[in-house]
Amino acid sequence: MTELTDILSNLSFWVAVLRIATPLIFGTLGVLLCERAGVLNLGIEGIMVAGAFAGWLAVYAGAPLWVGVGVAALTGAVFGLLHAFLTVGLALSQHVSGLGITLLATALSYYGYRVSFPKVNTPPTVTPFAPMEWLHIPVLDAQTPLTLFALLLVPAVAYVLYRTPLGLAVRMVGENPQAAEGQGVSVAATRTGAIMAGSALMGIAGSFLTLSAFNAFFFHMINGRGWICVALVVFASWRPGKALLGALLFAFFDALQLRLQQSGDALLPYQIYLMLPYLLSILALVLVARKASYPQALMKPYRKGER
Repeated sequence: MTELTDILSNLSFWVAVLRIATPLIFGTLGVLLCERAGVLNLGIEGIMVAGAFAGWLAVYAGAPLWVGVGVAALTGAVFGLLHAFLTVGLALSQHVSGLGITLLATALSYYGYRVSFPKVNTPPTVTPFAPMEWLHIPVLDAQTPLTLFALLLVPAVAYVLYRTPLGLAVRMVGENPQAAEGQGVSVAATRTGAIMAGSALMGIAGSFLTLSAFNAFFFHMINGRGWICVALVVFASWRPGKALLGALLFAFFDALQLRLQQSGDALLPYQIYLMLPYLLSILALVLVARKASYPQALMKPYRKGER
């Protein structure tokens, strides 16, 4: 108990929590936008890989860091457009399309890395975003601007979804596309736009790892974060505020298990600590998911004029 208290009272622990949560916030908001429009996007894992690689490669080639973030967002949006074409335009299986995009984006990124650096054993590095020391706010001043961007994005997405006509249109096509069409809303255009915007956020989530958390791109760096984001959306009941809470909760468990592993008198095998954030997240998901109110048209293809 004393050891746990020491961990929780350490400022660096909370710095780690917020840093771990940042890509989850971006990714969860991205999945949330797609699913609010009625489309499941299982391509997130691959889109995060592609965003991480594209953003890092742009900066390595000489582009400014924010341009690298923009390249990552554009890369994600392109894969989102492909997913929209397959699932909205052709009404194909959202599960199959998403998994296919994950495989395609991951393979293209790894191939691009091998072609760009055929004789390099150690990943080349870039100069990442610097911490915001000028902010003088505990925990937050040790983060980079991308973390602040992620935190500000949560109320921005909530405002758009619940306070603007655009957000109403997105929620309508996710709940009742027939009614939306009857009100003159283009279901195909709205869903496509939501998927592209959500996928752009997924790309930014990946770029955070290469341009902020680390300074290089390496294989398997996403490490299942995309799948965690999909689960966190269910935990959040498709609401941005609760999505932030879910991302922070998982990050808390993840940071805690890292600290417990590093303690010299750990009582359990390290594999137990590795499992801890996933087990506790599954438990939280089971407790919350029963009462979750999901978009009624989620994963249901829509063809214009059909009733």
